[in-house]
Amino acid sequence: MMDAEIIRIDSDVSVSSSEGLTAPEFTCHCCYDLLIDPTTLTCGHNFCRHCLAMWWASSGQARCPECREIWEGFPKINILLRDAVEKLFPDDVNRRRRGVQGDPQACQVLLAFHQFGEKRAHSAGASKHSLQQKGFYTGVIAALSCMSLLLLLYMMWPRVDQDAVSKPVSMWSVDDVTLWMDELGDWSRQYRETFRREQISGRLLTVLGDEDLSTAPFRIEDPLHRRALLQEIQTIKHLGVKAPGNLWEYKAMNLGKSLFLMIGLRDSPRVTLLYVYLFDYDQTFLPFIHTSWPAQRANTTQDDPSDKTQHDQPTWRQWAGFLVMYCLLPYHLLIEFAWNWLNVHYWTSRIVILNASLLSVLEITFIWRLWSRGEIMTLPNRMWHHLKKTMSQWLILVLLWPIIPHFICNCEFYISLYFSPIFNIVVLSKCF
Repeated sequence: MMDAEIIRIDSDVSVSSSEGLTAPEFTCHCCYDLLIDPTTLTCGHNFCRHCLAMWWASSGQARCPECREIWEGFPKINILLRDAVEKLFPDDVNRRRRGVQGDPQACQVLLAFHQFGEKRAHSAGASKHSLQQKGFYTGVIAALSCMSLLLLLYMMWPRVDQDAVSKPVSMWSVDDVTLWMDELGDWSRQYRETFRREQISGRLLTVLGDEDLSTAPFRIEDPLHRRALLQEIQTIKHLGVKAPGNLWEYKAMNLGKSLFLMIGLRDSPRVTLLYVYLFDYDQTFLPFIHTSWPAQRANTTQDDPSDKTQHDQPTWRQWAGFLVMYCLLPYHLLIEFAWNWLNVHYWTSRIVILNASLLSVLEITFIWRLWSRGEIMTLPNRMWHHLKKTMSQWLILVLLWPIIPHFICNCEFYISLYFSPIFNIVVLSKCF
């Protein structure tokens, strides 16, 4: 009894649901008759298969007849909707299907429509295959470009004799002393033959005094030359090795510090200069401030080779000018520093000047955008987030430094040095 009641209830529900659905709810918006082989487009509208084919043949466009949206791919019959219509209205479906099959024009259009679909599917598959091939060839070209870039970096890699900047002074030979005197400048080259003739090695060089240089066999009569030579001797005695004479020798001696200064001065010049002032004052900060913002002294003699103020304390005028540029245009200090090294690094200094100029423009553009949008008050908060991000990155680098290969560090150094202007030009072009 209970099973019979359940069957009766289910049949009543199905009858009531079918009675609630009428034919107008399943009409095609082209022929306004019951849907036959309903085809759903990407926009969601449904049409008879032959009606959509007739529209396509007459308009020549792959668009929806109702909303004119372009349909992608090739539309297919909505099987679920077709089965529902055939189940609900079987007599009307058979009547309409016989009418379509008896119309020769509708049959020809449907055949052409299906041929168009096959051709479109074939072209889509070919384009997909071509895209896969293009992606493969693009990957090969990118890999070859990276290899070419690494090869170019290797060819441009400055060759620096590691012994020249790491060999202790006490182990210098006569040739090492002669080479050291050549690097001091034109004023010292007139005395190198005397040092070679007297067989002055590194051990003998460090014990020379003012009286030794002024008397035979050296007879350096110019007091400025004697003072300059004595200062250089004191420098190498203090360092224990030859002081680096250019960027490449400095990098060979201090790879980690060079990479830190290269990336830090590029991304966060104010934070980097503050760190150098607090933790590397004598060796890095003093030479930087005296080179980028030198003291203007009226009694400076250009012919005095010993006139080096790198170890002197900056004057208050130097501090005032330096702090103003530090707050407003820190990259200008890098421009001034690179300008003073033009005679040593001709192209490298120009690349640094170009990169620092681009970074100054980017910084000014960023502040101007904040001002124009009324977001200038968010600048301290942005600076604080930038500081935290920078410190976290450097902390990770310090922790991973013992296991990072030197080759990777050298590549990062030269990419940051020579390719940063290209990246900054791209960023600047997007800003405008």
